[in-house]
This record gives sequence, structure tokens and C-alpha cells, in this order.
Amino acid sequence: MSSTATPDPFEETYDRFAKPGALTPAGAEPIVRALGVHKYFGSNHVLRGATVEVFPRETICLIGRSGSGKSTLLRCINFLEEPTMGVIEVDGLRLEAQPLNSRDRGHREQIRQMRLRAQMVFQEFNLFPHLKVIDNLIEGPVRVKGVSRDEAIATAEKYLAKVGLSEKRDEYPARLSGGQKQRVAIARALTMEPKVLLFDEPTSALDPTLVGEVLNVMEDLAHEGATMIVVTHEMAFAREAADRVYFIEEGVFLEVGPPDQVLDNPRDPRTRDFLARTLGAAHVHEGGAVHVPDDNVHIHADEGPAHEHEHDDADDRPFSGHSDMGHIEGRDHL
Repeated sequence: MSSTATPDPFEETYDRFAKPGALTPAGAEPIVRALGVHKYFGSNHVLRGATVEVFPRETICLIGRSGSGKSTLLRCINFLEEPTMGVIEVDGLRLEAQPLNSRDRGHREQIRQMRLRAQMVFQEFNLFPHLKVIDNLIEGPVRVKGVSRDEAIATAEKYLAKVGLSEKRDEYPARLSGGQKQRVAIARALTMEPKVLLFDEPTSALDPTLVGEVLNVMEDLAHEGATMIVVTHEMAFAREAADRVYFIEEGVFLEVGPPDQVLDNPRDPRTRDFLARTLGAAHVHEGGAVHVPDDNVHIHADEGPAHEHEHDDADDRPFSGHSDMGHIEGRDHL
């Protein structure tokens, strides 16, 4: 005789794929934990028990189709969306989902602290158009953290230099290119000096010619040991910068592992199908082969240096993947 019990959604919930990255200090515990996260929008079950843990100085990439739940998970981590069920922990601050409870002053303060620890960089930059670049950067530290203006300016100038935009200090956002605006948004998030940076498809709103300058900044941050969770369709960036890649489909992680496994040697057919669609007309086969129709190019992950068989029209082959290899929430959100 057997019986069925309703499982405790938090019981023994952990990320079995998580392990310290190459830059993680010895003995460090995960700095971000999203455990058993569910999210409903009405009857739409967007996240179905997603669990991810991130160690200090790691870069994690979330990939998947539009609508698969990756951006929703990112927004749940800093409570821009209230999880329906689950636990979020960032740098020791732990919050359980309470979707049916009104946010009292104490709960709102906990969420404010969570957002200070986990800063979001959005697709659309979200710079204040009436403020100069330097004033966009110091708004959060001065008004939210209570930092002196002089100290905030010194910090902001340091991070403007890091993203290569010191000369744009006194410009208004309208005078910047899309790539420059996104680099300012990254500098603004850095000026808050958070524990983790959350990037929600930071290049998706950019002209293709401007994507590289943003990815270069993000790669530099990853190699310097910033802790980052990145929702992206830029597979070249994921391959270069990520410690782990999480493929999500319908709110569930189907495949997780290092980039060379998930991107070059996907085991789940749904991962292979997604990568084939993302890479244009290429077909991704089990075992890591990437094959372009008409035999223009054939590359296999297990062959060591790639073997390419090029025809005269190889430059026109459809295989692609970007080769060029921020924002404090508005005060009304904090």
C-alpha cells in the first residue's frame, strides 16, 4: 500500500549543478540563492520551481526562448516581481515569497535592501533624460544610500572610466548612442556597488554595430570577478564569459553546465533545437557538432581545432553568433 504526500517545495532544495567558479575565493558559500521559485501571472505558470545558486565572482548566463521565464526569474531575484512561491537570498538577506500579504514597512525595507545588493541593468537603459550622465550615476548613491555628493561623484567617475565614457560625464542621454547609454547604465549600477549585477538582455535593444562595445565591458567585468547573472541571446558572450549556462524552457531548467557542454555538446534535444534556431540555419547535433546546410562548414567540438571545409560562398553562410566578441531602479521602485 502506498500513499502520496504533497512535497514541501523548500525541502532539500538546492542547485546540484552549482560549484565555485575559477575566481571564487576558497571556502565561499553561494552569494545568490533562488530556491524553488514559482511564478504565476493569473493562470499562466511562468516559473515552475526554478533553482539557481551563484558563488561570488561567478558569471551565470540564462538562455532560452522568449517567454521561457528567464527574465521573470531575474526580476524575482530582486523582487521587481513578487515570486508566487520560493525563497530568494542575496548576500545573507533571505526573503520568502509572500504574494498574498501586503508589504508592511519592514517587508518594504527588506526588499529595498535586496535591490541594493542586486542591481539590474535593463534592455532599455532607463536613464533619466533630464539629468546629465554624472547626475544619473550619483542619484542612487546620494538619495538611496545617503552617500555624500563628493564621494558619489568620485565613485561615479571611477566607473565611467571603467566603461570608457569619462568624456561623456556632462552630456545628456539624448546625445549618446544606444551603446553609450547602456554603458552608462552599467556604470550607474556599478556606482551603487552591489553584490551582484543582473543583466536582462542588455544588448537586445541595440543596433548590431553597437553590441560589441557593451559585450566588451561585460566580458571585462566577468574576467575581473564581478558576480553577474546575465539573460542573453549572445551565445559568443556566454561561451567566453560564463562559468555556467542554464537553458530554461517553460519555466524549468532543462540543461545546465559549463558553456562547452551546453553550447557545444548539448544533451537535451530541446537545447539543440533552441541553439539551431538561435544560430540561424545551423543544426546542432548531439555530441557537439555544428553543421551548416550544403556542407559549407562542419565543426565538431571533439575534433580539437575546428576543421572547416569552405566553399567560395562561405562568407555568405547563414551560421552566425555575435563575433564582437544598468540601472538603479527608479526611486518609486526603491
